Amino acid sequence: MLLRASSRFHWARCSSFTRLFSFSECKVWRNPLNLFRGSEYSRYTWVTGKEPLTYYDMNLSAQDHQTFFSCDTQQQLRPEDAVMQKAWRERNPQSRIKAAYQAIELNSECASAYVLLAEEEATTIAEAERLFKQALRNGEQLLGVPQHCTTGRDTNLLVYIKRRLAMCARKLGRVKEAVKMIRELMKEFPLLGMLNIHENLLEALLEMQAYADVQAVLAKYDDISLPKSATICYTSALLKARAVSDKFSPEAASRRGLSTAEMNAVEAIHRAVEFNPHVPKYLLEMKSLILPPEHILKRGDSEAVAYAFFHLQHWKRVEGALNLLHCTWEGTFRMIPYPLEKGHLFYPYPGCTESADRELLPSFHEVSVYPKKELPFFILFTAGLCSFTAVLAMLTHQFPELMGVFAKAVGLLQIQLSLFYFLFLKCWMLK
Repeated sequence: MLLRASSRFHWARCSSFTRLFSFSECKVWRNPLNLFRGSEYSRYTWVTGKEPLTYYDMNLSAQDHQTFFSCDTQQQLRPEDAVMQKAWRERNPQSRIKAAYQAIELNSECASAYVLLAEEEATTIAEAERLFKQALRNGEQLLGVPQHCTTGRDTNLLVYIKRRLAMCARKLGRVKEAVKMIRELMKEFPLLGMLNIHENLLEALLEMQAYADVQAVLAKYDDISLPKSATICYTSALLKARAVSDKFSPEAASRRGLSTAEMNAVEAIHRAVEFNPHVPKYLLEMKSLILPPEHILKRGDSEAVAYAFFHLQHWKRVEGALNLLHCTWEGTFRMIPYPLEKGHLFYPYPGCTESADRELLPSFHEVSVYPKKELPFFILFTAGLCSFTAVLAMLTHQFPELMGVFAKAVGLLQIQLSLFYFLFLKCWMLK
């Protein structure tokens, strides 16, 4: 059940024409580091008056929760479970919270109800952590033995709670405790690859500046047979940049050429940029960040926002890393001049990301588009010339006499300009 539930994904309809190696539908993944609604997203709304999440994004989350926390059959459905299934589908936050309290009235040990309260009602991370701990106690009491889950729903619930508790510890500054919890979770449930929990581990290890441990995690997950992500590609680039960035100078490199270590770092940056070309503008603060969505589209702007939101601080901490990125990232586009038709290290860039990202990201955010759909100058010039000719033909048909006078005037003006140019040229030659 865990593998089936964790591998569930959603498809965002995209209107782009299908090209070679591109899909008419885009796969949307749950953001492994998604924020808490009550203590983080809601705070943003209170301060700015803007909604950071779209209805499409929240609807995907509701589907996730129903998939993770619902029973396999109706026979296993308890009264409080029926209330919680309805609660996850409610669009109004207060209605969801009210339903969670109704489930607790039916069963004071309803773990999924405490999960909802921790996510949406808690206004601080500490309060969310307290509610998640209560949910964990209830879940373990229900099962009797924590290590042996009786249903897939119970397994999913425990995995979700433990992961969120590790994220609470990370946000509250207890980073070592968070790393320990994540490692134990990965060891207890090894089939967590589709949940991308290793990305939580990478971010926590980078916060500890445990770069050797980060490299060990990358050695396992940055494999050609495993799916990539911006976190994997850009973290790999960061580690290689760290070895040379403190002494890197573009002027010196242009004189003597790149060393082997510098070449490796540049190639890693090019690889990362090819996978997701939207990230550098956020890391270099050429574009403003927003709160990341609860779901992301790999290689899209939503993934770039989520990665930069959590990892910008790690790039700033490595001396010279952003300078090296600034000097080298645009060179990627010279390697793949036609990204929709042919890739270099990855498949061609999907043409459907823009429409999917517009569904995932709020309307006040300017969605980054790659590649830019710009028409060549020749096409623009030809279109302008044809339009001008059509206007002249229409005017000549409507006002033949007036246009005849205009044409004669233009002809005389052209003759006078030609004579003037001839006299000027003759005088210049005589001098």
